[in-house]
Amino acid sequence: MTRVAAVDCGTNSIRLLVADCDPETGELVDLDRRMTIVRLGQGVDRTGRLAPEALERTFAACQEYAAAVKEHGAERLRFVATSASRDAENRDEFVRGVLDILGVEPEVISGDQEAEFSFTGATRELRGSDRLDKPYLVVDIGGGSTEFVVGDDHVRAARSVDVGCVRMTERHLVRDGVVADPPTEAQITAMRADIEAALDLAEETVPLREARTLVGLAGSVTTVSAIAQELPEYDSGAIHHSRVSRERVREITEWLLRSTHAERAAVPSMHPGRVDVIAAGALVLLTIMERIGAEEVVVSEHDILDGIAWSLV
Repeated sequence: MTRVAAVDCGTNSIRLLVADCDPETGELVDLDRRMTIVRLGQGVDRTGRLAPEALERTFAACQEYAAAVKEHGAERLRFVATSASRDAENRDEFVRGVLDILGVEPEVISGDQEAEFSFTGATRELRGSDRLDKPYLVVDIGGGSTEFVVGDDHVRAARSVDVGCVRMTERHLVRDGVVADPPTEAQITAMRADIEAALDLAEETVPLREARTLVGLAGSVTTVSAIAQELPEYDSGAIHHSRVSRERVREITEWLLRSTHAERAAVPSMHPGRVDVIAAGALVLLTIMERIGAEEVVVSEHDILDGIAWSLV
């Protein structure tokens, strides 16, 4: 076993995985897996810069993660930064802060690299399984972007497009600094059109409709699964490899788009940081399922973090 630590810093959240990895067996054993909502991408779509308060929240989480990495004695650490920091004019400030706290420079990876990591993390444990048909379409719905990867045991095609739960919420559902509660039909229509246009871009390079199994990653998808199962609290074990039908995703999405902030916040499995962005994330998932004709989505708790960890072994 090799003990490694992986950090994934996205638009909405920053996550840590400390794990023991065995390359011979393909086994990955979690020692510490945690997530903090920092909303690093706050306002980036509008201003092109990382906000001071967003950097402050992110650096505070990094301090906690540095302590956890030291406590577990990880031999190697890799910090990957995705959509928000890729887009920001002042990303050098972000890089310096992370280097000072964790001792490693964040790698601001491309969308294609992000997709490769997501695919590896989501599918490595599925290889050799006869339960799911290949090829897989792995969809990672993040805060600022969504990654599409088609492959079987290896990636065949990948594309990242700029639709994510935070970006869509800020672009279409925020007026005068306040999230619509609930959004209007016109706002929903405009958001769906944006998502459809992004899917058109993805299909230029990724054969989405050739997939036989849709695997969904990240908080929007896992939260939809938790709601579908009516879980009394967020339960990773119940969510991992659960299956949610397209009709159930549609029901949940329609409810989320009609609901108020208070109604969404009352869902016991809902993380407080997702309350305002979950409706947009669910709509991205539903639109993808409708586009490719997927009858269900297989939900995975293993994603880009696991892929980053394997890259260190």
